[in-house]
Amino acid sequence: MSSLIEKAAQRLEQLRQAGVDIAPPDVVEVNAPSAAAAATVAAPTAPAQKTVGEVERTSKAVRLDVDSLAINGYVTPNAPRAAIADQFRVIKRPLLANATGKGAAPVANGNLIMVTSAMPGEGKSFTAVNLAMSIAMELDYRVLLVDADVSRPSLRKTLNLPAGPGLLDLLIDNKLKMADVLLRTNVDKLSLLLSGTPHPRATELLASDAMTALIEELGQRYPDRIIIFDSPPLLLTTEARVLASHMGQILLVVHAEKTLRSQVLHALTTIDACPVKLLMLNQARGGDQDAYGYGYGYGFGYGQSASQAAESNTNVSVAT
Repeated sequence: MSSLIEKAAQRLEQLRQAGVDIAPPDVVEVNAPSAAAAATVAAPTAPAQKTVGEVERTSKAVRLDVDSLAINGYVTPNAPRAAIADQFRVIKRPLLANATGKGAAPVANGNLIMVTSAMPGEGKSFTAVNLAMSIAMELDYRVLLVDADVSRPSLRKTLNLPAGPGLLDLLIDNKLKMADVLLRTNVDKLSLLLSGTPHPRATELLASDAMTALIEELGQRYPDRIIIFDSPPLLLTTEARVLASHMGQILLVVHAEKTLRSQVLHALTTIDACPVKLLMLNQARGGDQDAYGYGYGYGFGYGQSASQAAESNTNVSVAT
């Protein structure tokens, strides 16, 4: 570079000596960036990872008709104290203890809770919605309710929501982001993820690496979030068994005086790998007293009794 400049200077001097009038070149002042500024331009900073609040603020907002839900027997915030709300306060306590490491033993992926049943019609979706509503009323947790019953989704109808993308769409389209499908509600701390567009290979999608990655992101990215999956019945489809392999806790809903003991035992064998399994007896009627007992897959258990309002339409108990 320096030799070229020297040669040019020598050539200009030769032309001047020969009597050639050489006009001085225009001088343009250039402010070169500092080393720090150059480094900033050369290496732009990566976009900051959004917090759970930022993701939910950019997601679509939907309004739940909480008055209608309350009339239909669901737990809702700000509703007068009711027996069903008290029942789910009891049911959620061991689940939250396991999710936060405050239980009898550490539970891997304890904040991933699957609500299922052996057969259809036992009240699993009713239970999943009520459990999510009840946990959303806690001061320290956020709740994401996922409709993972991809063959027969019911949350959209139950909550009177419009059709839209959801879980299956996230698994199919890797360009789709969580904020594109997440629904934030007018119930504080409660978000929804619907089942999405039906797909003929739903089981394979739930068993895919994409599903594993998605569940890991949901379970580990936000430590204050409890994720509840409303899954298909265990003895009706294979999707529930695949989904169960990712879970830390499973709540198996059993319809009192309807579900056969053999069906319950068979259903339990399909989720043997899950560390924590609880049975919830739904529609139990037996006077003014209901027995509440909690059973854990790692062998710890205890029981207690609680009074139950006689006018309750839905009596619930949890037992091994």
